[in-house]
Amino acid sequence: MAQVQYYVASTIDGFIADNNDNIDWLLQFGFENFQDDYDRFIADVGAIVMGSTTYEWIIGEGEQAWGYGETPVWVLTSRDLPQVPDANIRFFHGEVSDLHREALAAADGKNVWVVGGGNVAAQFADRGLLDELLLTVMPIVLGSGKKLLPIGDMTEPLALLQTTAFPRGAVGLRYRLTKD
Repeated sequence: MAQVQYYVASTIDGFIADNNDNIDWLLQFGFENFQDDYDRFIADVGAIVMGSTTYEWIIGEGEQAWGYGETPVWVLTSRDLPQVPDANIRFFHGEVSDLHREALAAADGKNVWVVGGGNVAAQFADRGLLDELLLTVMPIVLGSGKKLLPIGDMTEPLALLQTTAFPRGAVGLRYRLTKD
């Protein structure tokens, strides 16, 4: 069954970016140590949802940074943003519960990846629409920044499904948020 998953890296103290939306703290670890895990994850993704800050960061890295091919991508925004050539991007402004149905249908049996940011994932979680949190905790402390999952209310205890040790002290944690 298709899942809505928040696949993300965070600092030990629960931040996904610094106060200026910078992720240099993450980039220093290099992606080669996580490539196999990412490849397994992305193979099961049929649709993607992201916020405008994440989208702008990706396109700011240049067209070559767009690694999602023709996978349908929804960008939550109320602004006009540039389009990536040959990408299947839909700009969305509205209720995530409406988007949830649309993204699952477009994923055609595969999973929906909530790329980020934390506020986007929190909208799904607050409505009970986020099934799994796939979190890689990086061995670094920022002290402040953009929160991993700034939800409105405390959750029930999450069910730990899997742990993965990565090089350089990073740890992958897979949690179920929704009840079966």
